[in-house]
Amino acid sequence: MNSLFEPAEPEPDSRAARPPLVRELLLVVGLFLVYKFGRQLANGHTGEAFRNADHVWSFERAVDLPGEGAVQSALLHSDTLVHIANTYYATVHFPATLALLVFLYLRRPRHYVWTRRVLAVLTAAALVLHLSFPLAPPRMLSAAHLVDTAQVYGPSVYAAKPDTDTMANQFAAMPSLHFGWALMVAIGLIVATRSRWRWLWLLHPLVTLLVVVGTANHYWLDAIVATALLGIALAVIRMPQAVGGGTGIRRHLLPIPDHAIAPAVAHTPPTPAPWSPAPSLRTPPDSLSASDVLDRMPIRIPVQVSPTPGSTSVTSVAPAPQLVSTGAGR
Repeated sequence: MNSLFEPAEPEPDSRAARPPLVRELLLVVGLFLVYKFGRQLANGHTGEAFRNADHVWSFERAVDLPGEGAVQSALLHSDTLVHIANTYYATVHFPATLALLVFLYLRRPRHYVWTRRVLAVLTAAALVLHLSFPLAPPRMLSAAHLVDTAQVYGPSVYAAKPDTDTMANQFAAMPSLHFGWALMVAIGLIVATRSRWRWLWLLHPLVTLLVVVGTANHYWLDAIVATALLGIALAVIRMPQAVGGGTGIRRHLLPIPDHAIAPAVAHTPPTPAPWSPAPSLRTPPDSLSASDVLDRMPIRIPVQVSPTPGSTSVTSVAPAPQLVSTGAGR
């Protein structure tokens, strides 16, 4: 079975394509700190966050989106399942994204630069929405009638009261970066690898979606907006040029043949010669003797062929050549 991490294609001069490690560490840490501090600026907008939550909940019901409670009801059938979902929400988000960046940096540096840029654009757009549209999660909305599974079953990454939470902004539900980053992890690995099993990476965003909705941390609309923002980022940030020519995500998402297919060469009919012998006079594959050739000539020349090879003697020459009558014109 092919490895899920099998590179899509050889990437020469990887040292030249790989950016300096120290610079990348400073850049990633800097972006993360800017994001964390930026989210804190949205704290304190409690009234606006709950008003926006009422609008989102009403909009989802108006467009007939499935209720978040249906997913949570399935989780609540098992305490173990709820605990696993809470653990997944708390522990997989950052490590999975970091593992993707480390893998691409070491094995696919061109894809690393592209992925880092896409994640940066997605995160910056999300930060703008967090500041301009504070949103209380469905676990806080009384109209949703959902359970805060993290507080009830554990583990939880949030404080019991949002106003006292100094580590996270609980009113930054729109969009869901849990889902947006998970979807980019899957896309990044699918694009950078060629294993027939690489599509299984889509299970990560799928499980993440069920987890964030089932634990009542996000609305369906949060994931939809995150997908739209990621789509815009993917359209803006150019894919790395593939080795051997060709760009774009289609080259990487489509199966790659084991052997290169030679381009079809258009068949060009041969140029006719200015004079071609009649079929009866062509030697291959039917060889003709000298006497056969003379017998088939349209003009008869009275000659006698000597049986000795290489010599001929003319016995009589007619005053004028006579055309062989074919019967035409009678």
